[in-house]
Amino acid sequence: QEQLVESGGGSVQSGGSLRLSCAASERIFNMYSMGWFRQAPGKERLGVAAIDSDGSTNYADSVKGRFTISRDNAKNTLYLQMNSLKPEDTAMYYCASNTYYSGGAYLATPLYNYWGQGTQVTVSS
Repeated sequence: QEQLVESGGGSVQSGGSLRLSCAASERIFNMYSMGWFRQAPGKERLGVAAIDSDGSTNYADSVKGRFTISRDNAKNTLYLQMNSLKPEDTAMYYCASNTYYSGGAYLATPLYNYWGQGTQVTVSS
């Protein structure tokens, strides 16, 4: 069974850093694109960062310059390094894999067909 398992969430103060990890089943790791998404209570799930099979990356404007997405192909693991965290970054963070649509590091939630269970990130002021 294909799966994505996130880890690395936690509670930090504003300005701090966290690194999220996502361990993926081999078949769904890096097929077309993989991404990190987040959802705050009462809000929609939005794309934060994505990386395609060629290594091209894409970031939401709100995290550009602070977050970095990367992957380790040997470990089938996706990462999200989050620096200079702000209270508005507080959310559940999800890892996702897109195995249908080629051509880019998409941030659009509907294009992703495999999802992890999420890991909570809380940033206090």
